[in-house]
This record gives sequence, structure tokens and C-alpha cells, in this order.
Amino acid sequence: MGSEYFMIEIAVCDDNNYYCGYIKNIIDKYMKSHADIAFNIDTYSSGKELIGLGIAIQKYQITFLDINMDDIDGLETARNIRKYSDKIYIVFITAFYSYSLGGYEVEAIRYILKNDKLEKAIYECLKTILHKMISAIEPVKIKFSFIDGKKAITISTILYVESNLHKLEFWIMEAELKSYKQYGKLDDIDKALSAYGFIRIHKSYLVNIKQIRNVLGNKAILRNGIELSISKSQYKKVKESFIEYNGDI
Repeated sequence: MGSEYFMIEIAVCDDNNYYCGYIKNIIDKYMKSHADIAFNIDTYSSGKELIGLGIAIQKYQITFLDINMDDIDGLETARNIRKYSDKIYIVFITAFYSYSLGGYEVEAIRYILKNDKLEKAIYECLKTILHKMISAIEPVKIKFSFIDGKKAITISTILYVESNLHKLEFWIMEAELKSYKQYGKLDDIDKALSAYGFIRIHKSYLVNIKQIRNVLGNKAILRNGIELSISKSQYKKVKESFIEYNGDI
């Protein structure tokens, strides 16, 4: 995905100046780690200021809202956002558990607590959102150099990439299951595909999370029935990523 597809517009709304800036910096750091994605982040110091944009609020694809704001709280702000758009990804960030159920009312994609895991939670949230956004647009293709020549591959058709010694094998579902090989390191492919929803489940496997039907025991069950081993060290991360992708707040 690159700037030729669209610019991602993000709004951060928090009446605490420290957190407003801190959250913006976290988002900025994550987005800059994906150099092929163009983005812009605007900040708002109140829900009233944000919804004061009226229909212009539709320019945002993602909004991060503090819930416990004075005057107009985050939940009421989200209700107003929904009057203009049902497509904006709404993320609640707050210090309080008590508001969590309200997220379902406005179809919030996440509810993130202001604690020492804030940065990690925002990173995981953005990863999920970006993958959903990419899946909703025209199929994205990347040109790879395989042993038998260069080939443009539609990202969504890649089931997983397997590392074996110094070779990588791309397992791809086209008219039928095919594989293409190249020399390289799985770490490098991991970096290239992380923005497209690929997760490392094992030192030897990088998997398209969209292609995972279920996570059972130490196995990732793909939609075509293939079972891949999940390493013990990666299990928690894989399970959490699978749940997050499928929309649990």
C-alpha cells in the first residue's frame, strides 16, 4: 500500500494536553515505520471542537477519542461522528474501565486503557485497522524476485511464507495452490508485509492473518485446511492478534 492509493487522515481528541501529544507521537512513530503509507494527524482538545467540523469530519479514516472529557465526553462525540459516517474507525482511549460497554453502541473497534501498555496497544490497534483498510480497497500487488523470475503477487492471495535454510517459499492461492521460491531472510519479508496483516507464528512461518480460520492449541488452522505450528514463544501474540483482527474490543 502506498500514497498512490490514499492518504490516511487521523484525528486525536483528548482534553488533556499531555496525553493528546503523547498519543499523537505514538501514532506518528508507528506510521513512520511504514514508509510506504502517507498519513496526517490532527489533534483536538475537546469533543466539541472535533464535532464542530460538521460533515468535514468525514475526511478522517481513524479517530482516537478520550472518553472522560469535560463538556462533551468521548461517547457523545462518537455518537455525533456516527451521524456523519459509519466508516470511520473509532478508538476509545481512557483511564477508566467503566465505559467499555458503550463502545459497542458506536461500533468502536478498540477500547484502550491509559496505562504502561498504551504504546503497544495503539501499535496493535493500528496494525489491525491498516490491514482492514487495505483489504477494503483494490487488491494490492507487490513485485517479488523469485528464483524463476520476477512476479507481481496480489498480497491477499499469499497464505504464508515458509523459511527453509536460506530459501523462502511463498505459498499462494491462485486458481490452485502454488509456491514460488526466492533466496532471502524471513525477517526481511516480515518487515515488508507487516503492514498488510502478516504475523510471525514461528521462526519458519509468516502467515497472512486474514487466512487464519482458527487458532487451536499450538496450531494455526488456515482457511484451506492447512495446519501450521505456532511456537510456544509466539502463541500469546498470535492468539491476541487473531482475536483483535476479528474485532473484539
